[in-house]
Amino acid sequence: MVDVTIRGAGVFGLSIAWECLSRGASVRVVDPNGVGKGASGGVVGALAPHVPENWNDKKKFQFDSLIAAEEFWKSVVEAGGDSPGYARLGRLQPVADERGLELARRRAETAAELWQGKARWQVIRAEEAGEWAPASPTGWLIRDDLTARMHPRSAGQALARAIAAKGGEIVEEAADAGAVIWAAGVWDLERISGALGKMVGNGVKGQGAVLDLDARGLPQIYANAVHVVPHENGTVAIGSTSERDYEDPTSVDGQLDEVLECAFEAVPVLRRVRVIERWAGLRPRAKSRAPMLGAHPICEGQFIANGGFKIGFGMGPGVARVMTDLVLEGHDGIPEGFRVEASL
Repeated sequence: MVDVTIRGAGVFGLSIAWECLSRGASVRVVDPNGVGKGASGGVVGALAPHVPENWNDKKKFQFDSLIAAEEFWKSVVEAGGDSPGYARLGRLQPVADERGLELARRRAETAAELWQGKARWQVIRAEEAGEWAPASPTGWLIRDDLTARMHPRSAGQALARAIAAKGGEIVEEAADAGAVIWAAGVWDLERISGALGKMVGNGVKGQGAVLDLDARGLPQIYANAVHVVPHENGTVAIGSTSERDYEDPTSVDGQLDEVLECAFEAVPVLRRVRVIERWAGLRPRAKSRAPMLGAHPICEGQFIANGGFKIGFGMGPGVARVMTDLVLEGHDGIPEGFRVEASL
């Protein structure tokens, strides 16, 4: 018998398991496919904030989660010994035109208030970023130091090692015991949609690539709607597409070539670098586009943590906190926009 059963060994399921264990609960994670075999086994790992304006509970939740990430992942490393590839190295974004420059400067002023001095949003000359600066039509860049990077596969394995070291279990099959939390990604969103006869969430295909370039100490770049993310293991990840219509969820095609070309235009040095992996997979997107947290809509008495979509790793610490508060302590601190009802 355990206090909590978590169904799904992606970033939400494993993060919740770690938080529950850290608060003294006994935990079993169940996933027939193993650790990080869905969206959490991708390649990009960009932990990026919302822009600092039109502040609301959802943006604050994400901000708090990104701030909490450093201590969260530090505790994982200390327990299990494996690195998740986490580092808060910031991000560079080119400014396209004078209107964008004016907006970026206003956001810098807003961030000074909303980010509480815990992170900065700055507008800088491109030359200040050195040779790694992306091409900028105006010669200006946005630089923030809140954005972090994570190596998705390493993070999953690091969490698994920490969970095992703390006495938790990760198994392929087991009966429900204790409180049950479903963190089962696309499969569960499709199951719920079928049971309710309406679209509650779906899988969105993403394609990304890994390049053989060691830029591990440099900030990530967001340009031409593409993420360029240097990783701790001496590679650079590029991604990704967002495809609602697809035939094969795991195939790569010319759409990835287009993403790569956008990255090459923004960061010309990448054009000379060898592509060592091409990846495609489905990411769970709830109807509301926000994480779907709370009481499970079709499994009475059970819970759900789903819909991480593109921000699952960045939201992991925050989702783990509020779901553990709910399941172990009966305290509901889930933002209105993240509630199950928002996607029903």
